[in-house]
Amino acid sequence: MLNIVDELTHECLAIRVSRKLKSIDVIDVLSDRFILRGVHGHIRSDNGPQFVAKAVQICIAAVGAKTADIAPGSPWGNGYIESFNARPRDELLDGEIFFSLREAQIVIEIWRRHYNTVRPHASLGCRASAPEVSVSSFAAWPAARPRTAPSATLPLAPRSPLN
Repeated sequence: MLNIVDELTHECLAIRVSRKLKSIDVIDVLSDRFILRGVHGHIRSDNGPQFVAKAVQICIAAVGAKTADIAPGSPWGNGYIESFNARPRDELLDGEIFFSLREAQIVIEIWRRHYNTVRPHASLGCRASAPEVSVSSFAAWPAARPRTAPSATLPLAPRSPLN
């Protein structure tokens, strides 16, 4: 699993689930996030082979972000993500058996959405990081002023003098 988490809002932006993750997978997920959310000033990552790959470093530099790497063998360098990684393990993975990769992707995405929109976060005052907002269709548009419909009059066709 590749977890992308915003350290400021505590929102899980993406979880990529695959049997094997390569640098192109990291670039793909980051590119989607850059398009949807804009480019962050810094991107913190561990020193896994996916992140130290030249292609990922070039991609991050090309969009103007800076990297904040964690020293090898020091997970405390990013305690927040280590804490986050424990959440899906404790709340989901320890209690599930996945029979296919697709099932794992779907169930984990459902968990990610619940984590962001429903699950309270103590560090955010027991609020969700990105609660869903629903607006009724009537409230979304300003009320139109009632107007009377114009009268519909149809011109009469002239009668033929032969009848």
